[in-house]
Amino acid sequence: MKKFILDEIDHQILDILIENARTPFTDIAKQLLVSAGTIHVRVKKMEDEGIIQGSTLTLNYEKMGYSFIAHVGVYLEKTSMTQSVIENLRRIPNVTVAYVTAGKYNIFCKVRAKGTNDAKDIIYQIDDVPGVNRTETMIALEESINDKKRMMHAIFAEL
Repeated sequence: MKKFILDEIDHQILDILIENARTPFTDIAKQLLVSAGTIHVRVKKMEDEGIIQGSTLTLNYEKMGYSFIAHVGVYLEKTSMTQSVIENLRRIPNVTVAYVTAGKYNIFCKVRAKGTNDAKDIIYQIDDVPGVNRTETMIALEESINDKKRMMHAIFAEL
C-alpha cells in the first residue's frame, strides 16, 4: 500500500481542523494564504486517502452532569467470549470506550457516570454481562492529558 505524502500545507490544514472541524474552508484559506478551492481539493484528497475520516463533535459531559469517570478492567470467564461481551457492553450507554487488551485484563473500559451511585449501578451492569468473571475499577481524579494534536505533530516530525 502506497503511503500518502502530506506537505506543510496539509499539516497546517489538519492542525486547524483538528482544533475545530467546523472551520470554514474560506477561513482556513485566508489563514494559509491560499484559495478556498485549494483547501477543498486537499481535504477531499485526504478524505479519499482515509487520512481524514469524518469529523467529530466534542461534548462537555461535565456540563451535562456526567463528571464521574471510572476505568473498569474486565476479566472474562473465557477469552473466546470476548466478542459476545463487547456486544453486550455496547448496550450499556455509559460505557463510552472499550479496548480488547493483552495483559492483566481482557477488556478495559471507560465509563461516564453522574456520581458514585450511578457508577456503582453501571459497574453492576457490567458484572452481570454473561462471560464476565469479575471487574476491577479505578476512579479518574482528573483528565490531565487529552491532546489530539501532540501525536499528529510527532508523526509530522517523522515524515
